[in-house]
Amino acid sequence: MDETLKILKSISDRNRLRIVTALSRFEELCACQITELLQISGASVSRHLSLLTNSTLLKSRKQGRWVFFRLNQEKVNQQLLQWIQLQLSNDLQIETDRSALTAILSVPPEEICRRQRGEACCPKK
Repeated sequence: MDETLKILKSISDRNRLRIVTALSRFEELCACQITELLQISGASVSRHLSLLTNSTLLKSRKQGRWVFFRLNQEKVNQQLLQWIQLQLSNDLQIETDRSALTAILSVPPEEICRRQRGEACCPKK
C-alpha cells in the first residue's frame, strides 16, 4: 500500500499531472522540453521530476548534457493511466499542452536551452 500511496501523492499536483499526461502521449521528453511546456522555473520542474522519479513513476536517462524522462512502464498502472486520460480528455489545459508539445518537439533541445538559459548554455557551432 505504501508504494501506491507514494505514486498517488506524486501525481496530486497540477504540474506533475501535466507531466505524466504529456509522457503518456510522448514516449520521452527532455527536462528542457518539460520546462518549456510548464512555463515555470527550471528548479520547480526539477523538483517535480524528482518527486515523480522517487515515486518510481518515471525513469530517467542521461545523454550528454540532456536528461530524458519517460514513464516507468513496470510501475505505471495502465488502468490508472487510462482513467487519468479519460478524466482529462476534454481538459483545456491538456489540449493546450498537446499543441504546445507538438511545437516544442519541432525545435532542437539546444535551441530550447538557449531560450531558457542564454547563449552560454548551448553555443551555436
